[in-house]
Amino acid sequence: MQDSKNLPTGFARAIIVITTISAAIMELIDVSIVNVALSDISGNLGATIEDTSWVVTAYAIANVIIIPLTGFLARLFGRKKYYIISIIIFTVSSYMCGQASSLMMLIISRFVQGIGGGALLSTSQGILFDAFEPAKRPMASAMFGMGIVLGPTIGPILGGVIVDNYSWPLIFYINIPFGIVATLLTLRFIRRTEEEKNPNREKPQIDFTGIGFLALGVGCLQYVLERGEADDWFNDRTILILSILAAFGLIAFVYRELTAPQPMIHLEVMKRRNLWASNILTFAVGFGMFGSVFIFPVLVQRILGYTPTDAGFGLVPSAISAIFCMPIVGRAMTSGVPPLVFVVIGFSFFIGHGYTSSLVTPDVGLPFFFWTQVCRGIGTACLTVPLINQAMVGLSPKEMPSGIALTNMLRQLGGAFGIAVMNTYVAQRYMVHRTDLVSHLQVSDPNLIQRLAQTQAGAINLGINSVQATEFSYKTLDLAVTKQGFLLAYSDCFMLITVFFICAIPFMFLLRTKKMDKATIQKVAEESH
Repeated sequence: MQDSKNLPTGFARAIIVITTISAAIMELIDVSIVNVALSDISGNLGATIEDTSWVVTAYAIANVIIIPLTGFLARLFGRKKYYIISIIIFTVSSYMCGQASSLMMLIISRFVQGIGGGALLSTSQGILFDAFEPAKRPMASAMFGMGIVLGPTIGPILGGVIVDNYSWPLIFYINIPFGIVATLLTLRFIRRTEEEKNPNREKPQIDFTGIGFLALGVGCLQYVLERGEADDWFNDRTILILSILAAFGLIAFVYRELTAPQPMIHLEVMKRRNLWASNILTFAVGFGMFGSVFIFPVLVQRILGYTPTDAGFGLVPSAISAIFCMPIVGRAMTSGVPPLVFVVIGFSFFIGHGYTSSLVTPDVGLPFFFWTQVCRGIGTACLTVPLINQAMVGLSPKEMPSGIALTNMLRQLGGAFGIAVMNTYVAQRYMVHRTDLVSHLQVSDPNLIQRLAQTQAGAINLGINSVQATEFSYKTLDLAVTKQGFLLAYSDCFMLITVFFICAIPFMFLLRTKKMDKATIQKVAEESH
C-alpha cells in the first residue's frame, strides 16, 4: 500500500477511477456482449448455435485459468506492468476477434482475450483501492461494485444495437479505442507500488507444471461438456480420452498445489468448512447466473422472434434491481445482519427466477420476463458479497488471498459449466420433446387435417401450385414442431437451474454466521477482485 501522503488527488485520482472502472466494465461487457450476437455469428461463419457457444465458453475458460494466477503474476512482473500487458493483450485480441474468418480463429482469439480480460478485472480494484485513504475505500468499493453490475447489463444492450444496425465484428472493434486510451492513461497516471520500485524484491517462481495441469483439466472437461451430447458421450473415442485427461489434469493440479514448496494457490485452506461449503454455493450461483444469461437472449431471438436489441433491453430489470439492492445489503451486513440471511433470500429469488421463466409460452412478450429478471437481479445482489463474507469466516489473513482466489475461480468455473450444460441440455431435451410432439400427430386427427388444409389454401391463394402448396403446409407444420420443441427445451433449462439451486440448499446449513470484524472486511474488499 502507498503512504497516504503520496496518494494521488484531484484530477490524477479522477483519471485513475475512470481508467480502472472503465477497464473492468470493458472486460465485463465482453463476457455478455456476444450472447445476443450468437445467431448472427453462427450464420455468418456457417456454424450451429451450439458450436458458436464456444465463443462464450472459451472466454470463460480463460477467465477461470487466469483469475487465480493474477496475484502471482502481478508480483512476478510488477502490478503496473502486468496491468498494461493485460490491456494490450485484451485490445489486440479484440481486433483479432473482429478479423476472424472462421469459427476456430474466433474461438482462439476469444480465449486470448479472456486471458487479458481476467487480469483487468482482478487488478483494477487493487489499483483503485491504493488511490484512496483507508477511510474512503468503502466509497471506492461501492463505485467498483456499481461497475461490476453495470458491465454485464451494458453488454447485451450494446451488442443488440450493434448487431441490429451494423455487423457483429464491431462488438469487438469498439474495445480498441478504449484499450489504447486506457494504456496511455495507465502509463501516465497509475503509479508503481513500493514493492515494484524495489529492484531487489524477491520474485515468485512460475509453476508451469501447475498451470499446465489446470489448463489441461479445465479445458478437456469443458470440451467433454460441450460436445458430449452431440458425439454420443463415452461411445465416442475422443470424448472418452478427453474425459480421462480431464480427470488426470484436475487430480494432478490438486496434488501439485498440495505438495509444491511454493504453490500458486494454497489448497489446504479448503479444509475450512465454511470455505468449501460457501464455494459449492458460489459454484451454483455462477452456474445459474451465467447459464440464465446465456439462455435468455437465444430464447427470445430464436423462438420468440425478438431483435438482439430487444433481447439486450430485456436484461435491464435485472441490473436495475441489483444496483438498487446492493447498497441495502451492504448497509444491513454492516449493521450486524448475518450474511446467511441474504444467502437464503438470494437462493429463494434465484429459484423463483428459474421456475417462473420455465413457464414461458410461444405467445408471451418481453413484459413476461420483467419480474423473472427482477428476481434474478435481487438474487445476484443478495449472494455476491455475503458469500465472499461467508467464505472468509475462519481464515487467517495469510490464508485469505488463496481463499478468495478459489472463490472467484469457482464462480467463473460454475459459469463455464452453466453455459456448457445449458447448451447440451437444450439439444438433449429438444430431441425428447420433438419425438413426443411428432408421436401425437395423427394423420386422422381432424384438427391436424384442418390446419394443413388452411395452410395449403393460403399458399394456393398466393399463387403456389397445389403440389408445392402441400409441401409448404408440411414444412410449416415441421417448423411449428421445431419451434415448440426448442421452447420446451429452453423451459426445461430454466427448470434445471431451479433444481440445481434446490440441490445446493443443504450446504447452507454447514455455514457459520460469525460476523467478520472491520479489519477482515477491509482485507476481503482489497483482495476480492
